[in-house]
Amino acid sequence: MTGRGGRPLVIVGDVLLDRDVDGVSSRLAPDAPAPVVEVTGDRTRPGGAGLAAALAARGGRPVVLVTALGEDPASDTARRALRRLVRLTELPLTGSLPVKTRIIAGGRPLVRVDRGGGVPGPPTDAVRAALAQAGTVLVADYGQGTVDAVRDHLAQAARSVPLLWDPHPRGAQPVPGARLVTPNGAEARALCPGDDESLRAYALRGSRLATRWQAAAVAVTLGERGVLLARAGIDTPMLMPVPYRATGDPCGAGDCFAATAAGALADGALPEEAVQRAVAEAAAFVAADGARNASLWDTAAAERARPARETDPFALAESVRARGGTVVATGGCFDLLHAGHVGLLESARRIGDCLIVCLNSDESVTRLKGPGRPLTLAADRARVLAGLGSVDAVAVFSEDSPQRLLRRLRPDVWVKGGDYSVEDLPEAETLHEWGGQAIVLPYLDGRSTTALTRRAARAAEPEGRP
Repeated sequence: MTGRGGRPLVIVGDVLLDRDVDGVSSRLAPDAPAPVVEVTGDRTRPGGAGLAAALAARGGRPVVLVTALGEDPASDTARRALRRLVRLTELPLTGSLPVKTRIIAGGRPLVRVDRGGGVPGPPTDAVRAALAQAGTVLVADYGQGTVDAVRDHLAQAARSVPLLWDPHPRGAQPVPGARLVTPNGAEARALCPGDDESLRAYALRGSRLATRWQAAAVAVTLGERGVLLARAGIDTPMLMPVPYRATGDPCGAGDCFAATAAGALADGALPEEAVQRAVAEAAAFVAADGARNASLWDTAAAERARPARETDPFALAESVRARGGTVVATGGCFDLLHAGHVGLLESARRIGDCLIVCLNSDESVTRLKGPGRPLTLAADRARVLAGLGSVDAVAVFSEDSPQRLLRRLRPDVWVKGGDYSVEDLPEAETLHEWGGQAIVLPYLDGRSTTALTRRAARAAEPEGRP
């Protein structure tokens, strides 16, 4: 995944050093009403723009991180961790890298201690070259001055390539022309004050911010409520709900959202597609314990642990279940694969540990869609699906409904896309037989095989034909 024209995703922002001190607290100190924490673990990792860069680089995407680093121990620690994952292009830092330490007991943060800080120097020739060569830019602003130092170059980049800006209350205002700006709910309220926290109020804030920033779109992230995608002058935004309620450490979820959305823009996605993909990825990130998941930084261990790909759907389901994983399945005709299909499959894959597509046979498609369908034979449809990185296996069924196949696969989650409700899905009752769950994901409007075939038919009509 190299993005536009083979050019890298360039991330600009402030790297922090995040430290988690884990422990157990069962008593108060004798000299003050403060909990005593008996330390059981102490882990340090890059945060801020460093975390966003590590997340963006997953899957092999080339990422360049433009950030300010100094000669202090915290900068050295962050530099060593990041060099294994991304290409670093540094601004000089006078002072020390900020270190944010969380004291955690019983899985819950008790207190955070911040120390350090420095002043970034002017951009070097290497920084200017990195931005000039970017295919897409993500600004991960943490208010430490890196973004201010290169603001003029960011304004120039926004005129030529997609730019996503993840703002910070103490940071710079986004440059005009950003493709997508991603404030969270608290940031949107601070920028457009008011006590109303309804979806309508956030929609109005998003639209006003899009106008103020001259941004193509603003995505207001609202945690478990989902994400509102707003545009200037439009009072009816799109709500992207979270695919499921994720329980885990939410620290870094905003970085995951921004990094995923920026990667999607780099792949040519529309803002709607980018946000939908990012919502699902952020939920999966939180469910995997967020930035505390050590595999994010141990790339060698992740490669060793990755099993050989099993393409037989039934063997795959059994092996995933045997190791305690989550089997996800979805189904459909997938006749003329389009962007709506791809977005749905990518979102479904992030929910669990494998995705199996239940594919209607040619005879089944003809019964459901009528004469002339399918346009593509089942063997070819299966091959195209199997070639997608989000699909682990394909199973073809000949009935009108996949329920008999589902009873053999016994997935933990069944996913459908569109305007269904879970109660309307006939597969939901089948999934309940073994404790499975049916869910509905938002489907990208304006994409359908039927629309594509009608457009192709009109294009093929001879000129002058009424």
